[in-house]
Amino acid sequence: MASFFRRCVSSQLVRICGGSEEVFMPLLSAVPVSKRQLTPDFRLTVSSLVQNGVLSPEEDLLSHTERITKQLKVNGVIEDVTASRGVITFRINRLLLAQKVLSELREDPQAFGVKSEILRTLPRGRTLVEYSSPNIAKKFHAGHLRSTIIGHFIANLKQALGNDVIRVNYLGDWGMQFGLLGAGFQRLGSQEKLKENALQHLFEVYVQVNREAEHDESLRSDAAEFFRRLEQHDEQALLLWKQFREITVQEYRRIYQRLGVHFDHYSGESFHQTKTQEVLNDLRTCGLLKTTEKGTGVVDLSEQGDMSSYSTVVRSDGTSLYITRDVAAALERKQTFGFDEMIYVTDKSQSVHFQQLFQILRVMGHTWAH
Repeated sequence: MASFFRRCVSSQLVRICGGSEEVFMPLLSAVPVSKRQLTPDFRLTVSSLVQNGVLSPEEDLLSHTERITKQLKVNGVIEDVTASRGVITFRINRLLLAQKVLSELREDPQAFGVKSEILRTLPRGRTLVEYSSPNIAKKFHAGHLRSTIIGHFIANLKQALGNDVIRVNYLGDWGMQFGLLGAGFQRLGSQEKLKENALQHLFEVYVQVNREAEHDESLRSDAAEFFRRLEQHDEQALLLWKQFREITVQEYRRIYQRLGVHFDHYSGESFHQTKTQEVLNDLRTCGLLKTTEKGTGVVDLSEQGDMSSYSTVVRSDGTSLYITRDVAAALERKQTFGFDEMIYVTDKSQSVHFQQLFQILRVMGHTWAH
């Protein structure tokens, strides 16, 4: 619908300046609506016409602006034209706008807003959207809800625009926190309480064990040992971890059903844990993995190669980190789904983590990561 009004304005500009409507349409930008005053609907910067070769750079912008504005005509579509400092603004007929909105809604309500000429020019392909991504054995909080709603909207929008969309819920189901939970449950947990209110009991154990671990070195050592057993696929450790995971996923599915949200794939850090060694081997082969004095494995991300910026990818005891598993996940997804774009819907506080993730992928030679 916006294309109809843009085309009406563009047709007048073609009459005045020559060229084609397709040149002018993308140069007409929408003006944000103001609650305080009546605003125009479209604006055109005259400098953009010079930059696109429509107008001669020899004449000054104010002269161009004045000349074009004088020749623009108010009609049944354009109600008002104003000019100021090299910018021409247009206000359209609001009654005509309302009629067109109602007409399109009646004709095809499901496709309303996604069949415009401008949107048809957008590239289409396969889009993978990762969203929600709560942590196992923890309550579903407002941050998860925000990611879920925004991610679901983005996935729906991409699908409505004709993309092949893959919706992924990447669960936080691995890492040192499970070492703490596993060690804590062995000390404080109760199978009877799990039967009564499973997720609440796991949450209480996790909170208490985190509090005690701040002052108890032996508990921190037990947690590190439990996670090491997990990474080595110890049967008893894995059995307890699977129980925690199944309890939590069952509760999350109930929440998603109430929200009307669905996923094509339930994934998680644990799905890619076995591939982390391949990532480390690739980094080592490329000469990108360096060992610090503390025995941790890091990737230098500094431009000068002076370690002023780096990312730790493996602990001194050989266990993997969150970012290592994220690198493995991105590579496996690219191989499995062959996506054209991958969108992470997450909290702003993780921006540094994702900057480092994309940097690691790029230094490994994966130019699609940006």
